[in-house]
Amino acid sequence: MKAERTFTILDEGRVVEVSTAIEGDRVLLETADLERALSWELKPEGFCKGSTCIPIPDDDTVISDGVVDLTKFAKLIDRPLAVDTAERAAYLGTSAGSRTEFLAGLQAPDFTLPDLDGKTHSLSDYRGQKVLLVAYASW
Repeated sequence: MKAERTFTILDEGRVVEVSTAIEGDRVLLETADLERALSWELKPEGFCKGSTCIPIPDDDTVISDGVVDLTKFAKLIDRPLAVDTAERAAYLGTSAGSRTEFLAGLQAPDFTLPDLDGKTHSLSDYRGQKVLLVAYASW
């Protein structure tokens, strides 16, 4: 794999810079960088994180010659992925299973964001209170 400039991967509140190769809209990274960024390790039984292992289907092209296709990997582990190759960044969302657990518990996951004055607020600071969130996107 011909590594290019660094690429930013955001996952579970972590921001990790890795070396990648970009081929069109494909983001390719070495297995060592995948482990460093997302804590998934390639083992004989498949991709493993802790005691959880996901086998790689025989006909799948998620990995070839030690290089992982990030989009195919995200699909394999059932996580949504937003990629902007021009900005050299990707964000892995929460799995459908995790979102279902949150919905079943009727409790929103905690997050922290700054207000317009730069003061940070966490959703957990307002537990038991009604909160109105206003989101805006320019696109």
